[in-house]
Amino acid sequence: MMLEDRLRREITGDVFFDAFNRGRYATDASFYQIMPLGVVVPRTVDEALRTLAIARDAGRIVTPRGGGTSQCGQTVNEGIVVDLSKHLNRIISLDVENRSCVVEPGIVLDDLNRQLKKHGLWFPVDVSTASRATIGGMAGNNSCGGRSLRYGTMRDNTLAMDAALADGTLLHFGEVPRDPAHLNDGGLALFRDMLDLGAREAAEISERFPKVQRRVGGYNLDALVPRNAPNNMAHLLVGSEGTLAFTTRVELKLWPVIRNKVLGVCHFGSFYEAMDAAQHLVKLRPIAVELVDRTMLSLGREIAMFQPIIATAVRGDPDAVLIVEFAEEDQAENLQRLKALGELMGDLGFGWNNGQRKWGGVVEISDPALQTGIAEFRAAGLNVMMSMKQEGKPVSFVEDCAVPLPHLADYTERLNAIFARHGTRGTMYAHASEGCLHVRPVLNLKLEKDVKAMRAIAEETFAMVREYKGSHSGEHGDGLVRSEFHEAMFGPRIIADFREVKHRFDPNNVLNPGKIVDAPKMDDRALFRYPPDYRVPELKTVLDWSVYPGAGGGFQGAVEMCNNNGACRKLEGGVMCPSYRATHDEKDVTRGRANTLRLAISGQLGSGALASDKMMDTLKLCVSCKACRHECPTGVDMAKMKIEVLAARLATHGLSLRDRLVGYLPRYAPLAAHFAPLANWRNRSLLLRMLFEKVAGISAQRALPEWRRDVFKPGAEVTGPADGREVVLFADTFNRAYERENLDAALRVLVAAGYRVHLPKPADGGRALCCGRTFLSAGLVDHARSELDRLVATYAPFAARGVPIVGLEPSCLLTLRDELLSLRSDDTAKAVSAQALLFEEFLVREAEAGRLQLPLGRVAAKAVVHGHCHQKSFGAFKPVEQVLRLIPELNVELIESSCCGMAGAFGYGSDTYQASIDMAELSLLPAVRRAEAATLVVADGTSCRHQIADGASRAALHVARVLAMSLDSARSNP
Repeated sequence: MMLEDRLRREITGDVFFDAFNRGRYATDASFYQIMPLGVVVPRTVDEALRTLAIARDAGRIVTPRGGGTSQCGQTVNEGIVVDLSKHLNRIISLDVENRSCVVEPGIVLDDLNRQLKKHGLWFPVDVSTASRATIGGMAGNNSCGGRSLRYGTMRDNTLAMDAALADGTLLHFGEVPRDPAHLNDGGLALFRDMLDLGAREAAEISERFPKVQRRVGGYNLDALVPRNAPNNMAHLLVGSEGTLAFTTRVELKLWPVIRNKVLGVCHFGSFYEAMDAAQHLVKLRPIAVELVDRTMLSLGREIAMFQPIIATAVRGDPDAVLIVEFAEEDQAENLQRLKALGELMGDLGFGWNNGQRKWGGVVEISDPALQTGIAEFRAAGLNVMMSMKQEGKPVSFVEDCAVPLPHLADYTERLNAIFARHGTRGTMYAHASEGCLHVRPVLNLKLEKDVKAMRAIAEETFAMVREYKGSHSGEHGDGLVRSEFHEAMFGPRIIADFREVKHRFDPNNVLNPGKIVDAPKMDDRALFRYPPDYRVPELKTVLDWSVYPGAGGGFQGAVEMCNNNGACRKLEGGVMCPSYRATHDEKDVTRGRANTLRLAISGQLGSGALASDKMMDTLKLCVSCKACRHECPTGVDMAKMKIEVLAARLATHGLSLRDRLVGYLPRYAPLAAHFAPLANWRNRSLLLRMLFEKVAGISAQRALPEWRRDVFKPGAEVTGPADGREVVLFADTFNRAYERENLDAALRVLVAAGYRVHLPKPADGGRALCCGRTFLSAGLVDHARSELDRLVATYAPFAARGVPIVGLEPSCLLTLRDELLSLRSDDTAKAVSAQALLFEEFLVREAEAGRLQLPLGRVAAKAVVHGHCHQKSFGAFKPVEQVLRLIPELNVELIESSCCGMAGAFGYGSDTYQASIDMAELSLLPAVRRAEAATLVVADGTSCRHQIADGASRAALHVARVLAMSLDSARSNP
């Protein structure tokens, strides 16, 4: 293809024209899918503009893209998609004194604010997707954020923009005078024409544009009308969704960071009364009033991380709460306003002892940690809804209409009636202060009847919004969902103006056509992610997916849970997604992998795609950290899905030598122990290292774990006081074969604490027990099931009488809480799973019950702790910190790290070694290197300890060894 060849010659960034990569850019967070012709990831602004020129010469359209999280289909199109998020993400200049900065369009909001924070500044358009939303995308969408009541929208905070027209003309869009005499520069005739349009249409614009702040639909023609101040031409680009010009830099207005704040959680027994009260609460000048309804509260109570937050902040059983935030510089002023909020609620007739309609009051929140927790819960509202495992999902199409506050109560009541009339329901939350509630009716867009219901709901809702003189697009833009309805909203004359603007900027319709003007029907199913001919044929799966619908025993439904919200693209906080953090490639993010799986199982990538080399390349850098299982808002479990792909590939292609060496390790470990010096010879010979790399794909740059002859072999099946509380110690393969000191230490600690420790021999009398994890990592699911069957048979009698099963290696022990239940669903397996605890979890549970008696002494002044990915995924990392804090005078510092990058065999692969190091260098290894020599480095994962040793030349310790050292210290210093 000439276009592809030319792009590859003239662009140094990535150029993709294959089906797998194009498919990853065919969707955003909407329900649409349009396969692009190609994708370009430019390294520089010049390359981005060169791409535009090449595409234009070839007669192809261009769609700029940031985080790809738009909910209305703004970033999908059939031409060339230009991904600006990987490379074009710098702060170009910063003026602290004048509170402004200039940035490239691909910079992510959270990343920008992290860099601004040290200067006491932030960019306050705080969208809920801040961890992945780019400034260019936010400008294109005219994003608002939760605090727009105080700070305004993206338009209000954009000072200027540099952009290229479709013909390549570079222009600076900023403030311009209305006097045409001053607009005689090349290209500025465009501005003169726009100002003339604004003057000509001023009366119509005043008449037809909704008088609400959250009006982000159409082009901002109101920025062109005559006024006392200069017109800012950047405000015409803001909200234009990439249809007018190609943005190259954005100048932003900055604000001082919020230093003090308080929250008032206003309770209401009636949803209608809550909506009616919003117009009064804003008179106290809060910076936000956010709604959480009964449905969201109910869902939140079922999610472990939100349970304590709701228990503290929510009183009784409200129908809705309004979270009112005050954030003045003076905290005394905030507290005064909080007091006034309570008085206002009383004046409005609400009281804790009233009947349901007027039941309510205020719970005051001044604790910063609780405030953060409440904010996180509120921000998670959409994603909590999207976690429904059924075929029907909450669908975004009327979700951010904005109406004047006096009409909000009637609007929401009538909206619920519309939903009910069409046989569905929705939940409402978010920006009550702006009359803009996020509403998503539950529909199954694979069904024609639900698509027709969507159309009817949209038409009826938008008609009602017009009746209230509101805006049908209040935050998330137009895209393919709402552009069709502009004529009914603005009238034919304004629509003609929109077309005039588009044609004047882009006469050949090169830039992202089909948005704002000349849009297709919003319910054109040919543009849907699930078009009428979408089918997933039955496929054989090896794990239990039965909680989901669809083919493969529910595997289809599990894959389709990904709604492209992009939370996996965050660059800091949590663990997900470590490979994306290292590469910034869409291929290497959970969303990209899930999209590829969906396209593969539905036949859109050709026959045999699931087991293909391209699919393995897609999953190559997935380290099976399980972070997505915990952190993905819709629960996409890519580690589990990877097992299915590995099993499918095994059935088609067989095993590689490296997979055999990794998978069968528990089987040959006893033999390797007998010949430990010979088995370890590879580490000492450069020639053997090179040979192993060539024939087995194991990197010559890595030393393999050292086999040892003195493997862990318990002298007795039970040890400890006869009257002690019982516990089973699971001796996993890695600690047994490589680091028996950890098991020895754990045994000492448990016995010292008075426990009777069981180390039962396998029920079948054979080799030592194993969790099967290495087999799973090679796709050998039947072998893994066999290993787990042996383990369950051995531990079942203990589990039946409630004896805890305690393990040291997170990846092994937590297999009993995860994969075991995907391979067996019987009561015996469930009983064993229920008793499985990590060493620290068990000790913390015992301490909290008042049963832990351990004489501990001082070991060091400080310990830095890295958490294993699986610990974090299962909420089992906090106990590590809690146990270490039992040691006298030990200052415990947690390393804010993602995956260590070793991830079992991943870090040893010759083709994944560098990615492994890159992941470790993001935060873990630098943090370890900064630690003083006397500081303890603690890591429970075998892989983590090896990565730390290789990358930072520091010996990391398992918690069990630190506790054993503390025991010794107490004994030697009574």
